Amino acid sequence: MKVLELPRELEAFLKAAEASKEDTLLFTEKKRPVAALVSLRNVDRESLALSTHSGFLKIIEASRREIREGKSISLENLEAKHQQASRRKRKRSSPRR
Repeated sequence: MKVLELPRELEAFLKAAEASKEDTLLFTEKKRPVAALVSLRNVDRESLALSTHSGFLKIIEASRREIREGKSISLENLEAKHQQASRRKRKRSSPRR
């Protein structure tokens, strides 16, 4: 990620982005989108970097696909499965009397 100081010429765009709150400002050329501007006042660098990283986005899409296909497990089921495995392991490793 490259970081640049905001040139004075673009300060008006920054004010417009901040005024739009949650909305994205879309720049067009001949009615076709060419760029977008969003305010990042409450976004940390890590979140920004991850949200634009192609590898991370591929992981997210793969996870969403697995959920759609029913190949996921709920947190409750995962915890229950882990507890069962822990109990079995304790039974096997406990000393016999």
